[in-house]
Amino acid sequence: MKKPKTVGRTRDGLKILDRITGNDPRLREEIGEAKVNFRVAQLIYDARTAAEMTQQQLADLVGTKQSVIARLEDADYEGHSLTMLSRIARVLHQRLEVRFVPKRARERQSAAAR
Repeated sequence: MKKPKTVGRTRDGLKILDRITGNDPRLREEIGEAKVNFRVAQLIYDARTAAEMTQQQLADLVGTKQSVIARLEDADYEGHSLTMLSRIARVLHQRLEVRFVPKRARERQSAAAR
């Protein structure tokens, strides 16, 4: 008799999420959006700290409040505007690039099933 297939243990967060979401397109989309928010927040934080600036110093240069910078660096924040991101990039001597990247085959299949 065949033994049931067991899933190997892993500590890889992405593999765990993949197992949890399975083929649920709505859940996969939400996770994709959360990843984008996290990446944007991390990019702002990394650029600011590489420039050896505090949130207040960056806010002063951009013409906003420190609390706005804090929100932008929060991975849960969903209100990133291209205007604000462009202003931050400019004062940090960076160039802002926005790209559309083709989805992987599995993501395209899930989207088509909707």
